[in-house]
Amino acid sequence: MNISRYLSEKLIKMEMTTVIEPLEENQSEEKWRQIAKEKILDELVSLLETGNHIGNRTKLLTDFINRERKATTGIVDGIAVPHIRSMQARDLMIAVARSSAGYDFGALDGELTHLFFVMAAPPYDDALYLRVFKSLMEKLHYDSFREELMSATEPGELLHTIRAME
Repeated sequence: MNISRYLSEKLIKMEMTTVIEPLEENQSEEKWRQIAKEKILDELVSLLETGNHIGNRTKLLTDFINRERKATTGIVDGIAVPHIRSMQARDLMIAVARSSAGYDFGALDGELTHLFFVMAAPPYDDALYLRVFKSLMEKLHYDSFREELMSATEPGELLHTIRAME
């Protein structure tokens, strides 16, 4: 599956800028994590927005937040793949964002997340959505692939790494 066909350099963010405030005294850790995830998802939706294939940005963000509340999309090995089918997605969209420092995104292995592959598709396009998702997940199992993605210095290099795996 040709994942790179759904990506462009403008849909790649080499370093995320979301600032997570420290846990406040009167705040539960669970609430703090929820707020942090919502801020990260907001930055990821902003990245998708640059592709000009979304309807209502606020509704799309709400869809991502609601999806994340059901189960984490933070998997293992520093990867998260927030993904939804939403009426706010006009076409299949994929964006990539990195964080050198990493974020606590509720990954299954408890580690920080450094690579985010955010994906949205219209609800009527299940077959394509599932094929792309499966292909992406297969590629992300390779340590060398993840290392190359993290060591890329510019969006074009990161995109080339993805194309080389196809």
